[in-house]
Amino acid sequence: MEEKDIKTEETVEEKAEKKTKKSAKPSAKNEELERVKAELASAQAESEEYKRKWYSVAAEYENYRRRTTAQAAQRYAEGRNDVLASLFPIGDNLVRALSVCSDENTRKGLEMVLQSFHKLLEAEGVEEIDPIGQPFDPSVAEAIMAMPAVEGEESGIVKMVHEKGYKKGEKVLRYAKVVVTQ
Repeated sequence: MEEKDIKTEETVEEKAEKKTKKSAKPSAKNEELERVKAELASAQAESEEYKRKWYSVAAEYENYRRRTTAQAAQRYAEGRNDVLASLFPIGDNLVRALSVCSDENTRKGLEMVLQSFHKLLEAEGVEEIDPIGQPFDPSVAEAIMAMPAVEGEESGIVKMVHEKGYKKGEKVLRYAKVVVTQ
């Protein structure tokens, strides 16, 4: 009977030991599972951070692209305006030559060239500034001289245009040089 008791005791001890081993295994599995979950959460957070940075860089690049495209278009337009402004003295000289020309054939030739000059300006959207008879406006004209007003005339009215002014849209390419009443 003693042997049976020993076996029973061993069996109880073995059972306790087995339970301890079994409970240790799930604990190790739980630890491994928690570690993997922590790694996954860390990887997801890192992924979200990279995604946020990517969106930020993509938006920044898009803004840069738009800005540089707008700047290039603006520079191109300003370059065209500079070229047009350099043509204005040629038009002035054509008008002067036409006013002193006495030969009829030369006059017709100058009129044709002047007409093509005006067509070019029109095609580019350039308009003449004609302030004669209007109050002086410094945003479109430059006063180069003042003359006394005749009786009944108001002061500050543009009397003569010495050099034509030109504008393209709202941008003045060359201010008109005018004589103003005083």
